[in-house]
Amino acid sequence: MAKEKELSGELEWRMNMPDGTSETLERENGLVPRVCMGLQGLISRFISKIWRFLEKAWNLGVAEPKKVIHCLKVGLALSFVSVFYYMRPLYEGVGGNAMWAVMTVVVVYEYTMGAMLSKCINRISGTFLAGSLGIGVHWVASQSGEKFEPVILGVSVFLLASAATFSRFIPSIKARFDYGAMIFILTFSLVSVSGYRVGELFELAQTRFSTIAIGTTICILTSMLFWPVWAGTELHLLITRNTEKLADSLDGCIAEYFSDNRDVDKSNDDSSKILQGYKCALNSKGTEESLANFARWEPTHGRFYFRHPWKQYLKIGAAMRGCACCVESLSSCINSEIKAPDFLKKNFSDVCMKLSSQCSVVLKELAVTMMTMTRSSKIDFSVGEMNFAAQELQNALKSLPNLLILPLPLENNERGEPSTVNLVEILPLATAISLLIEIAARIERIADEVNELAILAEFSPASDEKSQKSQSNTDKIDDATTKTLQKV
Repeated sequence: MAKEKELSGELEWRMNMPDGTSETLERENGLVPRVCMGLQGLISRFISKIWRFLEKAWNLGVAEPKKVIHCLKVGLALSFVSVFYYMRPLYEGVGGNAMWAVMTVVVVYEYTMGAMLSKCINRISGTFLAGSLGIGVHWVASQSGEKFEPVILGVSVFLLASAATFSRFIPSIKARFDYGAMIFILTFSLVSVSGYRVGELFELAQTRFSTIAIGTTICILTSMLFWPVWAGTELHLLITRNTEKLADSLDGCIAEYFSDNRDVDKSNDDSSKILQGYKCALNSKGTEESLANFARWEPTHGRFYFRHPWKQYLKIGAAMRGCACCVESLSSCINSEIKAPDFLKKNFSDVCMKLSSQCSVVLKELAVTMMTMTRSSKIDFSVGEMNFAAQELQNALKSLPNLLILPLPLENNERGEPSTVNLVEILPLATAISLLIEIAARIERIADEVNELAILAEFSPASDEKSQKSQSNTDKIDDATTKTLQKV
């Protein structure tokens, strides 16, 4: 019997009794309870996944309400376009080609105004140019006879499609007109190979162009009138935030290296994001380039005029990435497993903290300059203080070989004998000091780029209010003097 159960793959459970006997425990062999339990577990897991997804979506909407507003604007634009289907007079005016307006809204609507304007202009210009050339080529081919008509159409499609495709590899055209080149190829190919006559093609092109114009107009109006998101403003805020994060990250790294481990452990959870803030500047190159490209399409808005020097923001971002690379290397030296002796760290602690503080002051002053778009009267003085602190640290670094032959502190060396420090233990500290000096030099370059932006963008001088007050006081004194002379 036991062999039969072993062959059948079933397990037999026995319980030993006090009298030395054993009894077989019978298990429940019902299939329905097991299926119900499996379904219950599957449903509970499915519901928990949906709940987690909804929770993440809610947190995203609370953190970035602009994206929720963008979704509502897309729905509003599509609702306006659908009126051409539901209202008889409008439907009779555009006919079945109203679908092109719907497709235009779906394809063209973007998060920022610059991206949407870029796509709108590219789509309209590409459709108009390709339609005009397609009708012209079709008319020439129809006048050449049945023999040459397919040859002319095939050669024209080959030449123009090849040229338009090659233009997409040119960096300047790819950055701004890549979408327009793609629409040109698509429209020209459709018009050229269609079997319509020239008159019918002209009417078809006219209706489709009008529906595309209607779709782009609705997109522009809904995006501009309801909480517009400008690419230029987003780029400006991105560079400003990265500057502040870079300053906080540099301060955090130096404070962590020269502070006690007990203090670091207490604040480790709170300052982890601050210490990694330099990564935002490192990883924002693609975003900066796309925002700068889209910002060039935008009209005057807020404090940014039409030909605002957006390329200068890319130079500032490149300078910040160079500084962030040094901060990343500094963080690696700080987190190295090889630790420098404590007495060496104490000798360089004050000088390094002073230079780090001055670097942070300069970066935060630059962030304020960009945020307010006002030239700072303190930046030159702050940069001078930073360079002076960097020179002090460089002089202290030159005295490092002399420190290696000094006696160890009494707690480590009771006799006060000269110490011998392994060179490997010195390298992380020397590298960190050298990187801090290099960071100061790169921050000075950032200051130069921001100063260039202030000149090109014509930031308002910081002394305007002071000069106005002094001018008003001078006018009051002149008026009082004039009245006194008149009385005399």
